[in-house]
Amino acid sequence: MKVALAADHAGFALKETAREFLQARGFLIKDFGTYSEDPVDYPDLAARAARAVQQGECTRGILFCGTGVGVAITANKLKGIRAACCTDCYTAACAREHNDANILTLGTRVTGPGLAMRIIEVFLQTPFAGGRHLARIEKIRALEDKER
Repeated sequence: MKVALAADHAGFALKETAREFLQARGFLIKDFGTYSEDPVDYPDLAARAARAVQQGECTRGILFCGTGVGVAITANKLKGIRAACCTDCYTAACAREHNDANILTLGTRVTGPGLAMRIIEVFLQTPFAGGRHLARIEKIRALEDKER
């Protein structure tokens, strides 16, 4: 599985921890930056990573900012992206199982590195359940088509 990563300056350190964590477990990584704690605008980086997921270059994405909210809002502007801001493992599992979320967002000012790595692991290992949930995903897709 190839995972897109991106962060603003607030999320840089946690992105680096996640990159090392994922590489140690054999995941392929496409890092869209940022590459330091110098101030940057999160929409630019989040959009690049989300576009890689949207276009199939990466299977999933993980985005980081101070709260995880800004990068989630940005990513969700792209058709076909279902980004979920998760602060616990249960939410991460449900985001995948019920919502077929393809991007996880994390807030570095909200979630510590230990918990963040567990959330990432759950998010990447949990399959979409399909079934009754698929009809809901189709309704989301129809809404996207109608609004664009």
